[in-house]
Formats: sequence, C-alpha cells, structure tokens
Amino acid sequence: MIAAGCGGSALQVARPDSVIPAVDDAPTKAGDYNWMDRHDAVVNRVKHGNVDLILVGDSITHGWGGSPDMTRGDAIGELWTRYYAGRNAVNEGFGWDRTQHVLWRFDHGEIDGISPKVAVLLIGTNNIGSNKPSEIVLGIAAIVEELHAKLPSTKVLLLAIFPRDEKPDTFNRKQVAEVNAAVASTIGRLEGVTFLDLTNTFLEPDGTISRDVMQDFLHPTAKGYEMWARAMEPTLAKLMGDTAH
Repeated sequence: MIAAGCGGSALQVARPDSVIPAVDDAPTKAGDYNWMDRHDAVVNRVKHGNVDLILVGDSITHGWGGSPDMTRGDAIGELWTRYYAGRNAVNEGFGWDRTQHVLWRFDHGEIDGISPKVAVLLIGTNNIGSNKPSEIVLGIAAIVEELHAKLPSTKVLLLAIFPRDEKPDTFNRKQVAEVNAAVASTIGRLEGVTFLDLTNTFLEPDGTISRDVMQDFLHPTAKGYEMWARAMEPTLAKLMGDTAH
C-alpha cells in the first residue's frame, strides 16, 4: 500500500506481519514438534487427493489428531474418527501458528490440487498480544481470500476464535471478543463464508471457563472437543451435504 507524501513523494506503509506469509520455526526450536515435517506430511497427503474436508488452524485444531498425523489413541481420537475420518478429512492444524504461518502453508502446497467440500478455519488466538485486533482481522481475511482464490468451490466454515483465560475480564478475552465482533460484521458476511460463533458453548453461566472444558483455559480437554464437535456438527453437516453424525 502506498501513501502519497508531500511534494508528490510516496511513503511505503508497512503491512502488519499478520498478513505476510512466514515459516513458523518456533515449535521446532522449542522441541515441541518439527513444523516443516508436519507441513511436508500435509502436502504429501493432499497430493493423494480424496479430500472432502480440511480443518485449518493452530494447536487447538492440531489437537484433534487424525490425518496427516496418526490418529490419537484416546477419547479425542475417537471423536475424530466418529465425526471426521469418514468425511475424508485432513487436519491442517499446526501448534503455535498465527495467521501469517497459515498463509505460508497455503502458498506452499497445502491446498493445491484438491477441492474439498468444506474448509473449517479457526485461527488468530496466537496473534493476540502480538497484533492489534484490526491486524488479526486482516490476517484472517487474507486466509479466507486465498481459500476462495485457490478453492473456489469450497465452502468456508469460519469459526470465531474460542474464548480463553478463566475469567471474562482479562486482556486476552477482551481482545478475542473484539476480533470476533469485527470478523462477524465483515468477513463473516462474505459470499461462500459461514461464520459460526461457539463462544457460549465453552462458558459457564458466569462467563468463566472450567478446567474440565479447557485444561489450561485455552486448549480443550476431551470434554471440550466433544462440545466443539457437537455444537459445530449441524452447520458442518449442512455445508457438507451429508447427515449429521
């Protein structure tokens, strides 16, 4: 973006890093998992085709397990098998990722050569604290734009960023709410996009989050994943054109 300056000169206005594709080397450096190996696994999986559903996001999506990772041998893995495995689903969730890392992955083969019925997108919580809400919205918009450009027949199920922190009055919780409100009134109204806000699914009546739903007030437990799956299922089934699981 160019802004005109005095005397006809121009100043380059820097774009926020939330929209600049980048490799995420943090999980590899931290010894969490090898980010590039996971990327290669996703690319190799989609090259084989037969992909009707992709779930795109960060560690919250990564935690489902499933293709291209081996299926988890626990209650969360059972949920993945029940709800998504039979839909030829590919898990494109990467722990630690921000919006810019999803953009890099899309630019490097993760959605090439496929035409899934639905792409579920949940991203942005890791940008909180590093980017302003408006910058996070721009990052999410850039991802949706790329999905539309590369997968024109794919319906986008855009999830509101999940609530985080135990209590409702924290900085993180307020930032998430601000992003979600902006997304709902802009990107969420685009053609080909279905916006779904599951915030209240995870909250107690007083607005707090219980540890049995999110163990660290960010990542769902098995109970939290089941609540997510159940709450999303009617909308997902409608978009997939199949029967609710």
